[in-house]
Amino acid sequence: MKSILNIAAYLFVSLDELPELRAKMLDECNSRELKGTILLTGEGINLFLAGKEAELRGFLDWVRADPRFKPLEAKESWSKDQPFKKMLIKIKNEIIRMNHPAIQPKEGRANFISPKKLQEWLDRGTDDLGRPVVMVDTRNAFEVDYGTFENALHFNIEKFTEFPQAINAHKEELMDKTLVSFCTGGIRCEKSGLYMREIGMQHTYQLEGGILKYFEEVGSAHYKGSCFVFDEREALEPNLDSIPLENSIRKKLIAG
Repeated sequence: MKSILNIAAYLFVSLDELPELRAKMLDECNSRELKGTILLTGEGINLFLAGKEAELRGFLDWVRADPRFKPLEAKESWSKDQPFKKMLIKIKNEIIRMNHPAIQPKEGRANFISPKKLQEWLDRGTDDLGRPVVMVDTRNAFEVDYGTFENALHFNIEKFTEFPQAINAHKEELMDKTLVSFCTGGIRCEKSGLYMREIGMQHTYQLEGGILKYFEEVGSAHYKGSCFVFDEREALEPNLDSIPLENSIRKKLIAG
């Protein structure tokens, strides 16, 4: 029986007094025996947590009682065992580093598309206006190796800071296409979507909630493989189960 609830969530919002906020959150997490990682920055929060359902939902209620975090939405999955070894809360400069300070998702989001609507577009290969749809994978190369959308464009990057240069190199050939950027949970696409608009690529969207939300609402349609996650489960299948041991890329690499 899978009794451990796992959540992934983020929110771009202006935050201050981060050391005090960190101390309060850490006390709450420890008192509820939660484990995982929370990143706190001046531009928002990013978290991956796991624990017993009542305790984790109680923590989310506590967080959302702060008006700044009221819109926080979480992607959910379940596991038999606790996938994290400890509870960490880190203070960082950016939720996800891009090295483009002008890109500020807290000031306004990129256009987004729901998983169900994206499935409609992919079923017929065009958007509602008849433009070809191209999926743009913003993740790192090792993540793409686990799985991605069929015929998705990816750039074999090693870190997200390489994305702007990579997409610029393909700007002209993609200008007349409808682009849908995607990542694990949506956070990288908040910045990549805004960046693509900034450089003049107007027909761009981000997949709302990322691959994990797509798995939750749609499943495996138009997706091949699994999705790497940043915990001990390694990767999730489209049914949100962890990948079988025999399919583990990480364990195969270790074994040589």
